[in-house]
Amino acid sequence: MRKVGIGLDEVKAKISALKGNKVEMNVNRGRKKIDTINGTIKDVYPSVFTVLTDSPNKQIQTFSYFDVLCGNVVIL
Repeated sequence: MRKVGIGLDEVKAKISALKGNKVEMNVNRGRKKIDTINGTIKDVYPSVFTVLTDSPNKQIQTFSYFDVLCGNVVIL
């Protein structure tokens, strides 16, 4: 369930402000599986943003702003 009072534009602005910074994220993958991702917000696009992970193989993962708004992705 989404939080009342925060809009999609506010989520986009907050993530844009974090561009280039290291973040820790909890990602709900479903079926009681929650992944923790450490990485850097690499790029910010109109509907998604990308995170370059700190793992040894340096993967790029893509998330939508709607995932953050709904609580499926939590930036710590």
